[in-house]
Amino acid sequence: MAAIEPGNVVTLVIQHKVRPGHVPAYEAWLKRAVSAAEQQNGHLGVNVIRSDGQNDTFTTVLRFAESWQLDEWIASDRRRLLIDEVLPLLEGGDQTQVSRDHEFWFTPEHAQAPQPPKWKQAVLTYLVICPLTMLIPQLWLPLFQQYPALGGVVASNLLITLCIVVPVVFWIMPVVTRCCAGWLSAR
Repeated sequence: MAAIEPGNVVTLVIQHKVRPGHVPAYEAWLKRAVSAAEQQNGHLGVNVIRSDGQNDTFTTVLRFAESWQLDEWIASDRRRLLIDEVLPLLEGGDQTQVSRDHEFWFTPEHAQAPQPPKWKQAVLTYLVICPLTMLIPQLWLPLFQQYPALGGVVASNLLITLCIVVPVVFWIMPVVTRCCAGWLSAR
């Protein structure tokens, strides 16, 4: 397996507004679609931001190691069949956006809405990461003291960074951006 170059990672953000009464059928379709995407070469992960109950909009974020691998998935017969199957359940069709940076955390709820201002993205990211940079090293400290090899500059920084980046990308930022959506979209 070739090493993944972080600068090459590409993200596909998909937004679907489900027609009233069709959420259970959509969720069953979504499980099959996620499973199919996970089998695609270069697939790095998927996050689904489910409806908040006030509307039936689902946002799916798929990450691929290289843009050509994402392009293969988008053009695949399997995905085309899945999209043809789900279209009758959707209002507004299959809304997709490709991103080559981390702005996918801040994808507006509606495709027509503008991106939040960069300063709001920076403030929210800072408020999420700053407490973790103070907490995570303290949690590792007893282990670093017990095993000095882990406490070295390189090893400790790799472990601490991993323990910050993974939760931020997969769990914290999706929840925080959903909770702060009103503030992010306010002009």
